[in-house]
Amino acid sequence: MRTLGPALLIASMIVGPTVSGQGQPGSQTPGAQEPRPAPRWPDGRVSFTGTPDEVGNWEGPANATIFFNIENGKRITPAASLPTNLTVDQIPFKPGFKEQYLSRASQAEDPHTRCKPSGGSRFWHTPYGIEILDLPETQEVIFLGVGAPHSWRVVHMDGREHPKDLKPSWYGHSVGHWEGDTLVIETVGFNERFWLTREGVPHTSQLRLTERLSRPNFNQLRYEATVDDRGAYTAPWSGGWYLRWSAGNEPFDYLCQENNRDPARMIGPQE
Repeated sequence: MRTLGPALLIASMIVGPTVSGQGQPGSQTPGAQEPRPAPRWPDGRVSFTGTPDEVGNWEGPANATIFFNIENGKRITPAASLPTNLTVDQIPFKPGFKEQYLSRASQAEDPHTRCKPSGGSRFWHTPYGIEILDLPETQEVIFLGVGAPHSWRVVHMDGREHPKDLKPSWYGHSVGHWEGDTLVIETVGFNERFWLTREGVPHTSQLRLTERLSRPNFNQLRYEATVDDRGAYTAPWSGGWYLRWSAGNEPFDYLCQENNRDPARMIGPQE
């Protein structure tokens, strides 16, 4: 990931030993060196990018879940998922929505496999790298997803409110602000044509999604989302996962329609 323009050049970098492939903060193996601190911009804000000398971007974990499933009485906890996530039986589904979730286990109807945009938290599963561009000159943060339809999200940081009567869209309308080192994003105006996460979590157009991004160390991005959707759930709930820094990774020419490796999953399980 490269910085853009003089205002985005990092004046200095907090250095330390590189630790790769981490799961959760503090999960280093015995004797391992402490992870490098997150870099910062000249004004002291935490940076979600690389540096001119250390390019890279974020790898969305395909197997992470926003809540834990239970199989044969055992909780399934993918390493990248937040340890604070709820279990599926704790999610306040409205009638019919848990059944909708369970029906998507085969992923045969997954819109992502048909090269549709991945809205909401699903964006943070995107393969091949996620770029985060912090643009204080325009008071925007832009997220670029390399995989899927090679699309992007814009977060407005200028204090504006959501427009009235939004036309439902794949990514909705996002406004954000900083709470210390955490970027807080509120998005409304979603359509119902995508799955909220890779494993098929349902939502309706009433979804109000609050996402919190932080960088515990150089190699990790912590993503947590609060789902407030009174169409599908009786109360708000939260969950998330960690993304891994992929050193040297940069956007490349990728078109889902030319690189779709998922057609086999579209037909569903075979008898």
